[in-house]
This record gives sequence, structure tokens and C-alpha cells, in this order.
Amino acid sequence: MSEWVERDRINVWHPFSQHATAGDPLPVVRAEGTLLYDDQGKSYIDANSSWWVNVHGHGHPAIGKAIRKQFDQLDHVIFANVTHPQAIELAERLTAKLPEHLTKVFFSDNGSTAAEVALKMCFQYWYNKDEERPLVMTLEGAYHGDTFGAMSVGERDRFNKPFEPYFFEAEYLEFPTIEKEKALLTKAEERFASGQFAALIVEPIIQGASGMRIYSVSFLDALVKIARKYDVLVIFDEVMTGFGRTGTLFAMDQCAEKPDLILLSKGLTAGVLPMGLTITTNAIFNTFLSEKTERGFLHGHSYTGNPLACAVANASLDLFEDQITWDRIKQLKHWNTEASEQLEKIPNVVNLRVCGTILAFEVNTSDRVGYFSGIRNEAYRFALKNGVLLRPLGNTIFINPPYCITKEEYDHVIKVISAFLQSLLK
Repeated sequence: MSEWVERDRINVWHPFSQHATAGDPLPVVRAEGTLLYDDQGKSYIDANSSWWVNVHGHGHPAIGKAIRKQFDQLDHVIFANVTHPQAIELAERLTAKLPEHLTKVFFSDNGSTAAEVALKMCFQYWYNKDEERPLVMTLEGAYHGDTFGAMSVGERDRFNKPFEPYFFEAEYLEFPTIEKEKALLTKAEERFASGQFAALIVEPIIQGASGMRIYSVSFLDALVKIARKYDVLVIFDEVMTGFGRTGTLFAMDQCAEKPDLILLSKGLTAGVLPMGLTITTNAIFNTFLSEKTERGFLHGHSYTGNPLACAVANASLDLFEDQITWDRIKQLKHWNTEASEQLEKIPNVVNLRVCGTILAFEVNTSDRVGYFSGIRNEAYRFALKNGVLLRPLGNTIFINPPYCITKEEYDHVIKVISAFLQSLLK
């Protein structure tokens, strides 16, 4: 056991980890491009972009340059009625890339807080209009973060059972498989017609934590149209789907119907510094304008609008405005399609799917299925032994690597996954 692991065991409590069974943590001491290096010098391909955040690769020189330059100018400042150039530039650049009605940018710290902000905005929007709308509609399998508001609109009895007595009320539509779409839209209309719903929140096109589950753009467009009919505010959680993951800058770019609020994080800052954004409309913003202070949006965080994080986000946007990034995304989509044709020949692969830079499938197993399947730990350890860092969602194995991954690295990931699947058949 390395010195780092021994010291970690004494003081560190890791997220989403059962310490009784997880085994020793991987001591990562350096990273470059797609590769992570442990304290013994062994490299590992970061096949899930370090929790889906590192879109351009580790240690990108443009990102490092932006941090150093900004640190010499302004490291941090309170953001309550104070502003700075990097935040203004980031808000201007993002809103220019979004539908024209999305104009107001609220800064926070991560995806969970971006969701929390959006939910609070929606509830207070109706409060400020003197209307009582206590409910939120969401989808079964949803994941929007780990703060209490975000958990309240997430999948129940998955991660959050100890906390459910403390959640606010939400209603769930079944996950929209093709055969259920018509019935679900009918149900949504019936419920929205009650006038009780403040908001609808969805992960557009693909759900992340529930197993990279894909649903149709046509269903999403139809659902948003119904919400609009009954003045239900629509939130798109693009924390995972934003910044190229679905093949377009935002998943909403593939939709005809657009939301009233969007959530951004993860790839926003290229996986380097924490930041969350909630972007909404002037129509929502204007309901908070009043001579009464309590009618304002009284929410914030110590690091809201941090200049270093804003500088990193602007540097990342520079890279997204370079055609090389989109060529890499297109190439990765192509490799995923090719790999899916190879993997689908393996007997224990089911429900294989590709969405942009994401490839996912379920392992057909007699073991428990879903997030708590033991296959997760088996796959993780097998891949790690062979130089690949995966983080399966139970018996769902997926990859969504940094866009800079080379063909040699990508082929190695697929080779390791294939070898693991074959080992289960013996």
C-alpha cells in the first residue's frame, strides 16, 4: 500500500463510495491529456472524463494560461452588487450561443446548486405573482444533484431514501420509452391542467446517473409544448449534456422547443474549477424587481462568480470556437458507432446505444441489475488493472472520454471492455 493511500484512509471520506467494500483509492498524482498517472508512474486512460467534466483533456495549456493571467489580475471578489470583466464576458458569450430569450445568467458553484437555484427561482416566480403552484414534474430515473431541492426532483429510493421524509412534493412521469410516449403525454396534459405545477425539470435527450438512458427529441418537444400551454416553467438540466456531449454544443440545439431555464456546469469549466450557472429569461427576472427587498432573489454563495472560474470558462469557450474541437467530437461519435458494431456481437451486451460522445450498454447478468449491481465493482477493478479508469453505473458500462483521446487510446478502452465482457462468459 502506498503512503498516499495510508494517509487517505485516516482522514478522507470519499463521495459515492462504500468504504467497507470499495477497496483502496487510486492515488493520482499527475494528469496530462487523456491520461492519469498514479504514484508508481502507471498511466490510466480517463474514460469518463473524471465524472464527465474534463472535455478538452487534463492540463490543457490554454486553460492553465487563463488561470495564471487571471490570478495576477483578480483572484476573487464578492459578487453581490459587484461585477468583473470575466463574468460579464462569460454571460455575454453564453447568451449569444443560446436562444434569444435566455438572457439572464445567475452564477453558483456546481450542478446541484444550479438546480437548486432554478427550483427556487421557479417557486419564487409564482410566489411573486401571488399564485400558489406547489408541484414540480420530473421523470423517473432523474438525477439533478445532491442538495435537498435537487434530490426532491430526483429518483426516489435510489441514492436518497434516508432523506425522503424531508423532500418537497414532486410528481414523476415514467421514463419515456417509445411505446409509452403517447400515454405519458396524455398524463402530463391531465396533470398540468390542474394549475398546480410550478415547473417541469428534465435532463434533455439523455439521463446520466440512471444509466445513460436516451429518449426521443420528439417526445421532449411535445412535453415542453404541453407545459407551455399551461404556463409551467421548463428547466433543462444541461449539466452533463452541455458542451458537446450529445454531439451539439447543447442538447437543446437538437430540440424545436426551448426551455425557460437551463443549468450548466461540468464541461462549462473544462473540468478544472467548480462553477454552476442557471440561465433564464427577462420575463422571469422581471418578477423579482420590486421596491421590497424580500421580493428579490436572496440567494448566493461565497464563490459565486469567481473570476478564476470565469476565466477558465471563457478559455474553454475559446476552444469550443475552434473547429479542431468539433472535428474531435465528430471523430469520437464515429468511433463510438464503430465500437458499438463490435460490442453488440458479444452475447452479454444488451441495449447498446450511442449519443454523441457517449457509448453505453447494459451487461446481461444474473446478478442484481441497476445501480447497485456488483458488476460495477468487477468492471472497475478489471479496467483499472488494465490501465483504464471506468466508473460503471451498476451493470451499465459507458464511456465518455475527453475529446482529445487518440485512436490508440480509444481502441485500448474498447479492447479492455471487450475482454471484461468475455471474462464473464467463461
